[in-house]
Amino acid sequence: MVNIALLNTEAHRDLKVQPAASQRYGDNQRFVAVVPAEFPLLAVHYPILVAKDATSGDLALGALLGFDESENLFLSDKGMDSYRPLNLQRGCFFAAGDQIAIDLDSPRIGQEGEALFDDKGQPSQFTQNVMTIFRELIQGTAQAKQFVETLDKLKLLEAIDINASFHDGSKNTLSGVLTINPVKLHALADDQILDLFRREYLQAIYLMISSLRQLPVLVQMKARTLPPATAPAA
Repeated sequence: MVNIALLNTEAHRDLKVQPAASQRYGDNQRFVAVVPAEFPLLAVHYPILVAKDATSGDLALGALLGFDESENLFLSDKGMDSYRPLNLQRGCFFAAGDQIAIDLDSPRIGQEGEALFDDKGQPSQFTQNVMTIFRELIQGTAQAKQFVETLDKLKLLEAIDINASFHDGSKNTLSGVLTINPVKLHALADDQILDLFRREYLQAIYLMISSLRQLPVLVQMKARTLPPATAPAA
């Protein structure tokens, strides 16, 4: 359950929030929505893919952090050593128009952690950082939508099934995700490539393609969570 309320100086002046990455706080997500501005930081850790909603058909950019439901292979008892996507950094906060809302029932809220307001009732440095995250997310979400729509319009996206098999007989399969087809990209007309360049999409495209190098790394990480005799076969 959630109990969403607009952030208010008077009502929430004494609230404190735990910002750390933790399974208890909901960071155990295998696929997290991301925005293009994050790509340079994401691509060195996670495969960046496009997910298609089975019901609506909507397309969304995301980073793959695990194979199983509620699995974040980058999450440990000490948090996340790798770059933490903005949609995880926002924690128990939500955008509400031009304001910020907070889930008052979140386990992140308690007597310890980061204060939301200072002694004068002004937003703390922590709250200001949250505001910055949402400015990036709001702008980035619109950019992500336009970016994916462009990829789809140019027919650059292709569906892939991610299959990982292990020597103990266990398997992990992830379907319903898409990536960019390099052959179709190279077949685009010059004016289409120029348009992608001018819209600053080319760098994002190549970062998405290069991020697929993280798939074997993800398999190795998954293997380390299995019994010692288990090793990745594919």
